[in-house]
Amino acid sequence: MKAGFVYFALVFALGFLLGTLRTQVAPAIPESARLLAVIIELPIMLAASWFFCGFVIRRLAVPPAARSRSLMGGVAFILLMLAEFLIGAVMLGHSLGEHLTLYKDASYAIGLAAQIAFALMPWMYTVFERDPGTPA
Repeated sequence: MKAGFVYFALVFALGFLLGTLRTQVAPAIPESARLLAVIIELPIMLAASWFFCGFVIRRLAVPPAARSRSLMGGVAFILLMLAEFLIGAVMLGHSLGEHLTLYKDASYAIGLAAQIAFALMPWMYTVFERDPGTPA
């Protein structure tokens, strides 16, 4: 669970920074360009998530068992969804229904798909881990 919290915190901090930058630039671009901004940000966030995932797994010695890695990703995903809702509720005054309705928009739906990938990364990392005894 600790690994899930640390993974969430690292990725959320970067996402919050990039999201803040994106929303500062957004008034200068048309509404239709929001999707483009998300598509530009997406590879950065996914690459960073993969990096942070590996860092947390190594640093906290998360066992390669699917259960351990799935717990890490699940905890991180729940925290991310909760944080996103709370930011919308506190900063924008969105109700839960209004928040869920946002996912009808393509940019939010793509973001949700990326967040699901973020949640699956600890489990996927196991597949791509090399056995330390195997030559490169």
